[in-house]
Amino acid sequence: MHSNANVNMNEIICPHCGKAFKIDEAGYADILKQVRDSDFDKQLHERLELAEVEKRNAVELAQAKLASELQKAAAVKDAEIQELKSRLDAGEVARKLAVTEALGAVEKQRDALASELEQARRDRQAAVQQAELTRKLAINEAVSAVEKERDQLKSGLERVELEKQLAEKSLKDKYETQIRDRDLTIDRMRDMKARLSTKMVGETLEQHCETEFNRIRATAFPRAYFEKDNDARSGSKGDYIFRDADEAGTEIVSIMFEMKNENDRTATKNRNEDFLRELDKDRNEKGCEYAVLVSLLEPDSELYNTGIVDVFHRYPKMYVVRPQFFLPIITLLRNAAMNSLKYKTELALVKAQNIDITNFEAELETFKTAFAKNYDLASRRFQTAIDEIDKSIDHLQKTKEALLGTDRNLRLANDKAQDVTIKKLNRGNPTMAAKFAELKNRGAAEE
Repeated sequence: MHSNANVNMNEIICPHCGKAFKIDEAGYADILKQVRDSDFDKQLHERLELAEVEKRNAVELAQAKLASELQKAAAVKDAEIQELKSRLDAGEVARKLAVTEALGAVEKQRDALASELEQARRDRQAAVQQAELTRKLAINEAVSAVEKERDQLKSGLERVELEKQLAEKSLKDKYETQIRDRDLTIDRMRDMKARLSTKMVGETLEQHCETEFNRIRATAFPRAYFEKDNDARSGSKGDYIFRDADEAGTEIVSIMFEMKNENDRTATKNRNEDFLRELDKDRNEKGCEYAVLVSLLEPDSELYNTGIVDVFHRYPKMYVVRPQFFLPIITLLRNAAMNSLKYKTELALVKAQNIDITNFEAELETFKTAFAKNYDLASRRFQTAIDEIDKSIDHLQKTKEALLGTDRNLRLANDKAQDVTIKKLNRGNPTMAAKFAELKNRGAAEE
């Protein structure tokens, strides 16, 4: 079957009828697998049965061999027993001799064993001594390592303790310095307050600020105005007004100042909050850009003691400062305003240009109105004269023509007067000349 399959893979010949039939490769492979599986199972079954028979025969053979060997061993044992019995029965003397010899051998063996035991005892003692020595060495090494580690830990603890002490000392010194500085500040403030009488409290603070400003006026603010506000026409006034301008006279910055102080002996304690509304009102009425309250009120307030405090959330462009920040706040606001001076200058220039244009237009309209009025009056009178002349046209023909010529000349004069007047107004006015040139260029560009 295998040879036929090898000759023609798609043709199968039936072994019973001899007929041939064709199948595809898949069917052939399936049939071949079935045949192979069947043969394999059959061969495996036969081999398993054969192995079972062989195993059974081997077991029987082994059992028989074992029984034979046992019988042989039993026979040999019985022979030996008989031989020993005969020997025992035949030679009692020999037994005694053998006992004596055996006893000597045993004693000799005993002595040898005793010697070996003594040697073993000595070896064991030496081993014990060696082990003890090794143990002591190990203990000494362990103790040395522990002591070394203990010393290292002790040194580390001492270093940590030293660092801790140094840190505590540094922290203590730091806080003692801060406390000492605060105590000095408190003492200085109390001393300053103690030297102020109730009558001179406010006046002394004002004098202090004025003296501080005048001390640096010539070098830092040569064009600045810093004077008392003596204008009480609006019903109230601040203490001082500061204004500074550049060389062209453009204002850089303006500040309304209010100085407030009180003595510890005052019955009622005022708050900075109580003076902000009035200060904002004075700032607006006097046209100042900023408002600053220089105050010694609420001396224990951490907020006001930090430095410059803005109160923009209550009133725009308003600050509250201690006297030591009086000059810094002026410098700060002035320097900030210097950055916007360029824009203020440009704004002033634009305003001046707008004023020039307004004045020019107003003058031009005035001229046009006056000229048109005069022209209208002259025209009406001229028309009346023409009507009168028409009544006697025959007699006054030459006069009529002369007057008509005058009318045409007046209209031409009116047009020329308009042009001449614009040029005349432009003359000596560079702003308007630039504006008309710009309008002319714009018109040309649009065309």
